[in-house]
Amino acid sequence: MALLATGLDSQGLSSAQAPDAGRQAFPKAAAVLSSPFGEGNVGPKSVEAIFKGRLFSMAQKKTLVAQGGGPTAVINQSMVGVVAEARKSGEVAAVYGATHGVRGIVNEDFVDLTQETSAHLERVADTPAAALGSTRDKPDLKYCQEILKVLGAHEIGAFFYIGGNDSSDTVRIVADEARKAGYPLLAMHIPKTIDNDLVGNDHTPGYPSAARFVAQAFMGVNLDNAALTGVYCAVVMGRHAGFLTAASAMARRRRDDGPHLIYLPERTFIVDKFLADVKAMNDKHGRCIIAVSEGIHDENGEPILAKLAAGDLEKDAHGNVQLSGTGALADLLCEEIKAKLGIKRVRGDTFGYLQRSFVGCVSDVDRREAREVGERAVQFALQGGGDGSVAIKRVGDYVVDYERIALESVAAKTRVMEDHFIAPAGNDVTPAFQDYLRPLLGADMPEVARLRGVKVAKVLK
Repeated sequence: MALLATGLDSQGLSSAQAPDAGRQAFPKAAAVLSSPFGEGNVGPKSVEAIFKGRLFSMAQKKTLVAQGGGPTAVINQSMVGVVAEARKSGEVAAVYGATHGVRGIVNEDFVDLTQETSAHLERVADTPAAALGSTRDKPDLKYCQEILKVLGAHEIGAFFYIGGNDSSDTVRIVADEARKAGYPLLAMHIPKTIDNDLVGNDHTPGYPSAARFVAQAFMGVNLDNAALTGVYCAVVMGRHAGFLTAASAMARRRRDDGPHLIYLPERTFIVDKFLADVKAMNDKHGRCIIAVSEGIHDENGEPILAKLAAGDLEKDAHGNVQLSGTGALADLLCEEIKAKLGIKRVRGDTFGYLQRSFVGCVSDVDRREAREVGERAVQFALQGGGDGSVAIKRVGDYVVDYERIALESVAAKTRVMEDHFIAPAGNDVTPAFQDYLRPLLGADMPEVARLRGVKVAKVLK
């Protein structure tokens, strides 16, 4: 394997003494430098600045993988997919993992995943939540430059970041900065988010398992609510996209099953209309189950939580009203129903973190695809072609394929539910959405049974 002339050429001359000597002796050396696995052009000054007179071969390049954003039930499958595929390739010296995402990179908190046994990695892969730890840090340009500095110090040739919208943007900035600096880095984004809101993807790993949890939770709620009737309202994650809340529709088996109403952030939420809907369903069924996205808002885009709540509300690091981690919205909506409709038995819940990494509620489809996006990320890197993001594309019923798409096409963008998935009334989903989601939930979805209820004739009345 050819050596990379990164400061000294094959005859021991420095770049300053013979800037072209190494390139003449090893014509592919400079080309390989643009990517650990591809070809390109890097000037001798950039090479000298980055590697400071050291020579190393392709096999000495190291790979780094990290996890960002909210954990999921299958994010470890993607991480293990990267590790296993990289180790199998024989083209990397080591695979490092950064603990707690980009924060771990800037702090140089790395673990050597090359030292993990295959059997143990498989056990970790089957375990929900982020084994490497995660972070909510949203790096700006300066932060990304610090990331690049650490990557250079550790001679990282390929960077794989598993995450959602913000994570893809981080990969984009790091890749841009590496390009400007002449750093031979290949940066790949691997999709992950229970919100299912990544542009360019049919769906994202993590969503099917979380959707399965939501559907099964509402199955249980429906049985409970049918036994002791009343109004039940559950708030589900989703600030801008309602995919997860919409999954509650998969709990229905009979026409009178709940949820009877579904409210998504893709539509304006009008409190008076909401109350009228609840009354109508309660009058019709003698009960009413409601699924609500945490991000529901009024016609001005103001969160309903902020509109109904009195006093100051907690805000996140980005200045947004804190929607997750609080049961306030469910409580406020229940209070509205009690006060305005006079219904006494009204209960509310917030699913919160339960949706993300629930053990024992993992879609086998999600598990498989999460593993494959990690493997495909490494395969794309090995094939060359530059930085990018792995995207899941539906190509059949039900068949998917994986594509490398430009980071710019996905970074910091948000997908919302398409109009044809939302019922015209804005308080339900369409059969098209159910057809879309059904194969993602995986095999062995629970089946619930109800008594046929053959009536016995009354004697006294």
